Amino acid sequence: MTWVVVISVLVMIILSLARVHVIIAILTAGLIAGLMAGLNLVESITLLVEGMGGQSSAALSYILLGAFAAAISYTGITHLLVRYLIRVLTGKRTMLVLVIAGIASLSQNLVPVHIAFIPILIPPLLKLFDQMDLDRRAVATALTFGLKAPYVMIPAGFGLLFHETILKGMANNGVDISTNEIALALLIPGSGMIVGLLIAVFITYRKPKKADNQSLNSKEDELDPVVTFNGKHWLTIIAIIGALVMQLVTDNLIIGALTGLILMFAFLVVPFKKGDFIMTEGITMMGTIAFVMLIASGFGHVLSETGAVIALVEVSSDLLGDNKALIAVVLLLVGLLITMGIGSSFGTIPILAALYVPICIATGFSPMATAALIGTAGALGDAGSPASDSTLGPTSGLNADGKHHHIWDTCVPTFIHFNIPLFIFGWIAAMVL
Repeated sequence: MTWVVVISVLVMIILSLARVHVIIAILTAGLIAGLMAGLNLVESITLLVEGMGGQSSAALSYILLGAFAAAISYTGITHLLVRYLIRVLTGKRTMLVLVIAGIASLSQNLVPVHIAFIPILIPPLLKLFDQMDLDRRAVATALTFGLKAPYVMIPAGFGLLFHETILKGMANNGVDISTNEIALALLIPGSGMIVGLLIAVFITYRKPKKADNQSLNSKEDELDPVVTFNGKHWLTIIAIIGALVMQLVTDNLIIGALTGLILMFAFLVVPFKKGDFIMTEGITMMGTIAFVMLIASGFGHVLSETGAVIALVEVSSDLLGDNKALIAVVLLLVGLLITMGIGSSFGTIPILAALYVPICIATGFSPMATAALIGTAGALGDAGSPASDSTLGPTSGLNADGKHHHIWDTCVPTFIHFNIPLFIFGWIAAMVL
């Protein structure tokens, strides 16, 4: 039972690296986990399907955010942004990558559309990337940084939800801590992500990289050259602010996205007759990502219900006794494995909190050190996981012309540049707090 998590996650990773589609890889890993736990094939499938409801809220959120992003794109405001970037940053590879990282960071807090902006913003820039010989792996790293680092370090927007999830998980297991303390605890591991981004941009992917000439159709030539800022764009900004306010007030991403959509139609920024088109665009843009996350939730359900995760943690803690340094390493490794399989930091936190808090209390970790371990373990694996929205999102934009591979050009680079520093800085936080 102890090896179920390790082997099943390794199967998923190996199949993904072998260019097997991520949905097939996750399904196969889930079935192997069930069979190793003593279930038959039918029982394994049943358990996996039952668990797919665990990410249904997130899946619906992404589809609505996709529709909201499509509505925003319909107004032409994103074309203005793209043209500005092309005009100002042409020939400035490093600056362009850093600006993209900054824009991605805003999607977690200021304009809470999460990954829905990527298929709209990035495809029109692909031709520019190729002209500048820009390594798309650098862009993938920048996008993943912007999708992860803000919610790890900043308690606003998605970050507030992430920190509150940690708080509730610890409170449910007998440890009181404030969101401010959690934010302070996660500043150290979050700083590791900054280091990883700088290494990727200034060292690993700094050199020019010639693009493959063969490509599929992309949106690179679809920009309207006569679009100018107008009253509809102001109303679009108001709709974006309305979506942000409702999301913060209600702590509900679905309500926020729905508010933004309703305002876009109420202001007549998007005609009512375009409603079907906008929703179809949203489903097309985000549907695959939402479905992958449902499958990943089912995989996580199999691991949880079979007791494989609990067995792995218990055996690890029994072997290490009260050695805090080694226990922190093992807990982070377990978090990496679990999140690589589930593909969701938010979905992993409740599981990790229930497992980690008793061990941390017995070992003598402080509440802030415990929060750092839980938060870091939850974030570990989100970058680099074939099933994570933090990798699926960047690929959805960068592969619009068929030149970008999900595993080798997104997952592997983000795994190397973010999971390694997150692990190191998370361990340091657990030792010093």
